[in-house]
Amino acid sequence: VQLQASGGGLVQAGGSLRLSCAASGSIFSTDIMAWYRQAPGKQRESVAIITMGGRATYADSVKGRFTISRDNAKNTVYLQMNSLKPEDTAVYSCYCAQRGTGYWGRGTQVTVSS
Repeated sequence: VQLQASGGGLVQAGGSLRLSCAASGSIFSTDIMAWYRQAPGKQRESVAIITMGGRATYADSVKGRFTISRDNAKNTVYLQMNSLKPEDTAVYSCYCAQRGTGYWGRGTQVTVSS
């Protein structure tokens, strides 16, 4: 399973970005798809997780600003990020779990300027 993320970039505080991550390869059923992020000097943290059925959970720091969604037919997960803050600056990576095995995609940089 390979994951390809896209959509990162530089944006001013208060702006929006939409990340996408498509899974390819031996896809049977991606039970969980998620976004994580890691800022310089900090540990990687979970941003948002969505189940196959569409149930989503969010980190407290992004609730009300970020929305995770998925297109099961396309094996793609999205992260709509609104009202971005400088503290959202990080490398964002997508993750999926299938039959008990987890897979990571290469990260995409998100930089929010003040």
